[in-house]
Formats: sequence, structure tokens, C-alpha cells
Amino acid sequence: MNSGQPVTPVRGDVTVVFDEIVGMLHAVLDEYGLDEAEITMDTRFHDELDLESIDLVTLGGHLAARYGDKVNFPEYLTGLGLEEIINLTIGRLATHVAGCLREAGED
Repeated sequence: MNSGQPVTPVRGDVTVVFDEIVGMLHAVLDEYGLDEAEITMDTRFHDELDLESIDLVTLGGHLAARYGDKVNFPEYLTGLGLEEIINLTIGRLATHVAGCLREAGED
């Protein structure tokens, strides 16, 4: 029975995390009428989805609501260089989130 707390993907499974991030992105993109955009592991936030900084802040809010303090998206972005942020893919983010969940010892 779910107590209302977010259910964490099993052992930080990258595929499950990817699917959840895609759902979050569709919620963000819906505001622009782009919720049907095809998103793959190689999709880049900047080039393919044309997300602005405020959109990344919104995504960060979704990530915080879903994963709590196990995933610190602003800290992750701060550790990247400008070129890495511009070329950030959904797959790279999903891999990072899954790694954070594994480090937190989520089962």
C-alpha cells in the first residue's frame, strides 16, 4: 500500500528513471504545445527541446517533488560546464538520477 510518498524506481533503474523524466518533460513542454515531442536518451535539452533556463528550473521542481533530496538537480547543473549544460541529454540526466538513487541505497 502506498503511503502517499513517492515510490523510488528499483535500484535506480535508468530505464524507469528515463521514463519518469520523459513524463516530467511532457508536462513542461505541454505549456508550449510540444507535449508530443519524441524524446529519446540522446535528446538534448537545448538543441532538440529548446528548453530555456526557467524550464530547467521547472524540471528541477518536478525532480525534487519526485525524488526528494536524493537528487539535487541545481547542484548537478552547477558541476557542469556551460558546454556540458548546452549539450546535456535526457539519457545523461537519467543516468545521473539513477546513480543518485543507487548511492542513496534505494531498493
